[in-house]
Amino acid sequence: MDGAFYVFLLSLVPTFEGRYAIVYGIGRGYPVGEMLILAGTGVALLSFFLPMLLPLIDWVMLRLEGTFLDGFARFYLRYVERVRIKAHPYVERWGFIGLVIFVAVPLPGTGVWTGSLAAYIFGMERKKTAAALLIGGLLSMAITLLPSLGIRAI
Repeated sequence: MDGAFYVFLLSLVPTFEGRYAIVYGIGRGYPVGEMLILAGTGVALLSFFLPMLLPLIDWVMLRLEGTFLDGFARFYLRYVERVRIKAHPYVERWGFIGLVIFVAVPLPGTGVWTGSLAAYIFGMERKKTAAALLIGGLLSMAITLLPSLGIRAI
């Protein structure tokens, strides 16, 4: 398998996503343009599919309570609560723009996966959610790309 394909796969991984997939690809010496396309494709796929899949994931986790996978379900539900607390100031106060900012900040616990969950928790419309996730995810890639290329931007 072509090593650059790993960049695409990493762009789909929670918390890693496109922002750190780019750093990985540049560190491995892959062409920047190719990395942008592969990581951007991963961000776009997550942005459009996660808002549709989260209700199903939520439903499954609630059904797992009281089964032999109860610990996994409780872990997920605790994670949902942490996301609600962390994202609340951004999404509740600023809505779409707040979600974009929350996703764009390249810190642990932010990103497309967490932003999608936050939008789901706060009942944002799916189209707005997808657009905010895409914009935020691409901004996050740009924020991590510049230092990776040796350009320090303030």
